Amino acid sequence: MLKVSNLRKRFAGHEGQTVHAVDGVSFNVPQGKLFTLLGPSGCGKTTTLRCIAGLEQAHGGEIAVDNRVVFSHDRNVHIPAHARGIGMVFQSYAIWPHMSVFENVAFPLRVSKQRYSRAEIETRVLAALERVHLGSYAGREATKLSGGQQQRLALARALVHEPKLLLLDEPLSNLDAKLREHMRFELKRLQRDLDITSLYVTHDQVEALALSNQIAVMKDGCIQQIGTPREIYEQPANQFVADFIGSTNFIHGDLQGVSGAEGYGVATELGRVQCATGRIGADTSKVMVSVRPEHVVISSTPPEVAENLYRGQVLNWIFLGESTDFQIRIGNQELRVRSHPDVQFSRGSDIWVHLPPRRCVALALAGEPEPAAGTETAAVTTA
Repeated sequence: MLKVSNLRKRFAGHEGQTVHAVDGVSFNVPQGKLFTLLGPSGCGKTTTLRCIAGLEQAHGGEIAVDNRVVFSHDRNVHIPAHARGIGMVFQSYAIWPHMSVFENVAFPLRVSKQRYSRAEIETRVLAALERVHLGSYAGREATKLSGGQQQRLALARALVHEPKLLLLDEPLSNLDAKLREHMRFELKRLQRDLDITSLYVTHDQVEALALSNQIAVMKDGCIQQIGTPREIYEQPANQFVADFIGSTNFIHGDLQGVSGAEGYGVATELGRVQCATGRIGADTSKVMVSVRPEHVVISSTPPEVAENLYRGQVLNWIFLGESTDFQIRIGNQELRVRSHPDVQFSRGSDIWVHLPPRRCVALALAGEPEPAAGTETAAVTTA
């Protein structure tokens, strides 16, 4: 439905330098799916979205919406923003304070080149407001809505002309934590119920994991990895993705061997660490093991496992209500461990630490060869 091919956008930087804000970005979004561009500030995600919307003109590549090319550098195609059939929700919502809720939503229809009758406008506006649970607020002043209601109003305005593609630029960033969590469910419900193809931009990893069918993690204008939320979280392509998505432990070591049946063996300060999967180039020697805090298992007695079992000591712990975080030392290595709140160990306790091989991912150290794009990870099947 949305196809972006080798998109490039550059800006003039300081002292005449050229900044490649978007550098060869390509991805496809199928009909009815929500695709997220995720990354830190300045990574190029919003510039990519603005190029798709037609608010910025790219310097290379091609964009097609519903099999219609709306931008092509090589073919000299640039359809203006208002003619692309795209709805957009901005970070600031851009609500017009002098208009009522009804008139805010009606405005795109009133200024459209397509002529709508008064009855058609009323029908479309009220239907859009009902979709976002604002039907009873049609006559209210827009400025008298709460933050969450204003966010839903912006959504209704973007949806009123039934766009083929919906673009959302960090729409929840101005809400408080509890309202943001509630609106994630609302957005997911709306997107699923309306079956509308959506491109979502955010720097919030939790938001991306909660909402997306697929995620593209960006850095310095380039896509580092595309995958489902689970793939991105559990099988990161490199150190940046592993570090940016959630929390992880990195254990440095030397690659000892690779086997399609057994995965990767890594010699570390802890001892040998067996990894079921990894992203390793053909000539890689220096690697790091990534293992999430919630995947590390700690116990007072040794579990009956053959691999990745070590003796450690509790340095500190923090009770977080839904979990307890432990700081564990094994030799000179410190690990963060997230356990069920019922798990209790005092500071200084000697414990057993297990790193399940299927939860350990071997990654090329920065500067070491990484696998070519599209290379599959070696993996083992474990219970």
